[in-house]
Amino acid sequence: MPRKTIRRFLPDIKELLNRPSLGWIRSLPQDPNLLHLNRHSVSLAVFIGIFCAFVPIPIQTLMVIAMCFWLGANLPLAMVIIWMSNPLTIPPMFYLTYKLGSYILGTTLGDFSVTLSWEWFSQLGSEILLPLFVGSILAGTVLASIGYFFVLFLWRWKVIKDWEHRKDIRQAKKQK
Repeated sequence: MPRKTIRRFLPDIKELLNRPSLGWIRSLPQDPNLLHLNRHSVSLAVFIGIFCAFVPIPIQTLMVIAMCFWLGANLPLAMVIIWMSNPLTIPPMFYLTYKLGSYILGTTLGDFSVTLSWEWFSQLGSEILLPLFVGSILAGTVLASIGYFFVLFLWRWKVIKDWEHRKDIRQAKKQK
């Protein structure tokens, strides 16, 4: 996959580390994959970012940081990817994952209206949470796996294409 293309969208790491507000990052373990762009760290970052975007808990950012440190994935890219679950996309994402979880568990879809009150959470929260979690984990795992293998395929395709292009240039120079 083109590192140059990805680098255009990500900020310069050296510049980020020199900012006073991000100085605490310098004291963390320095796994090179956390900031470098290679096939392994980028594909893992896509997996982690998509998976955590579908997890219906409010600590997605902390999950991404922990998983990137644990698995050695590109941290900035994973952080960008979890932004796919934002206030505009969360309602349709979680509604569809709720429907998926209800289908998997064999429960009926409740006809309910959302009222953000303690009574609503105590009465319907338990009925909604299990299908939501099951559907979210399943959808997150499947879509993250698709993203992971797609990045691996795309990266390999780009490397082969670039290699063939350089090979054609070498052969053209030989013929002259």
